[in-house]
Amino acid sequence: MLRTVTIHDAAAICEIYNYYVTHSVATFEEKPISVPEGENRIREIISTYPWFVWEEEGIVRGFSYLHQFHTRCAYRFTVEDTVYVYPGFEGKAIGTALLGAVLETIEELEKREKRTVHAVIAAITLPNERSKKLHEHFSFKHVGHFKEVGYKMGQWLDVGYWELIRDRI
Repeated sequence: MLRTVTIHDAAAICEIYNYYVTHSVATFEEKPISVPEGENRIREIISTYPWFVWEEEGIVRGFSYLHQFHTRCAYRFTVEDTVYVYPGFEGKAIGTALLGAVLETIEELEKREKRTVHAVIAAITLPNERSKKLHEHFSFKHVGHFKEVGYKMGQWLDVGYWELIRDRI
């Protein structure tokens, strides 16, 4: 079941996210975040942007949200998406439901914030075929590739950028 996040989801979100922090290169964070930090991140993001969770049998199995792309004023028309699915639950269309939900809320966000969202960006550590396919399913286009910009787990990592220009939807 797809639903809006609450502060009470912080522990479950931290469990999912911290798995990726400690066992993968999907995020460039290297230290797990605490539940209070997770609560703070939820509060900060939902003050402006949408955040959803996917729940099955009372357990959060994934989450997605939009957030500010960069802080400089000229980026105000661009957002970035984030999607994580609980390990072992990939390939069950949870990511599709989660990304679709945040994209569907953009018009509501525009009305509330009185600003246009022109571009949505996805930054993906490569290789990551699941994330690439997920974003391309929603018509994101590959627009950039940075080589060896992150170092985690003893390896240099590339990051690809996918972009959805909303005027083309």
